[in-house]
Amino acid sequence: MALKVLVGCKRVIDYAVKIRIKPDKLGVVTEGVKHSMNPFDEIAVEEAIRIKERKLANEIIVVTCGPTQATETIRTALAMGADRGIHVEIPLDQMDTFQPIHVSKVLAKLAEQEKVDIVMLGKLAIDDDSNQTAQMTASLLNWPQGVFASKIDKTDAGLEIIREVDGGLETIRTTLPAVLSADLRLNEPRYATLPNIMKAKKKKVVKMTPADLGVDMAPRIQIVSVEDPPVREAGQTVADVDDLVAKL
Repeated sequence: MALKVLVGCKRVIDYAVKIRIKPDKLGVVTEGVKHSMNPFDEIAVEEAIRIKERKLANEIIVVTCGPTQATETIRTALAMGADRGIHVEIPLDQMDTFQPIHVSKVLAKLAEQEKVDIVMLGKLAIDDDSNQTAQMTASLLNWPQGVFASKIDKTDAGLEIIREVDGGLETIRTTLPAVLSADLRLNEPRYATLPNIMKAKKKKVVKMTPADLGVDMAPRIQIVSVEDPPVREAGQTVADVDDLVAKL
């Protein structure tokens, strides 16, 4: 049976950009700042494409939640090899209160509507580092989960996943449908070629809102303050162990 895969892709501030805190200390400056696809989501897209290339999947759907500019993230995934996209539009002024629980509810609704077999996500987004969405999506769907995956294989019964844990590697087996999240060592994403970038412009992208999916947008978390990390103090050179012990 060929699988249908739903991949979540988030538009984040590019990893090379220096982050600046807003004057009100309730978020970071996003206006006029370069954005790109979350690197872990790129890995998730690449893995879905590899699954399709092995003739195990017949369709890859990418979904992103965000303002109008988030369409660029979908087009990037389509240029890599995904088949079609879904853009859940979130007004720019609501992005600061759009939280992982909302994303999870959106993904769960879409997974049910599209009748997918795998929901594939990055293990976390590099902007908020929440590492919550895959786990909550699995809970909402009541599906098994394989998070922090560094290798994914199809078996007769479902999937075999090698996942990274604090003590090393853990091998688990799950049935389908399932929710997966990609760790850094799962693969190395491909670059989109110019012909595929041109083809991606013709691929279908459907627009909708959280209200269309019946998702309540009320925030569950209040941001009290966003602060820059403390500046590290300069190190000191000591002459010998006795000097070190004295300073300690």
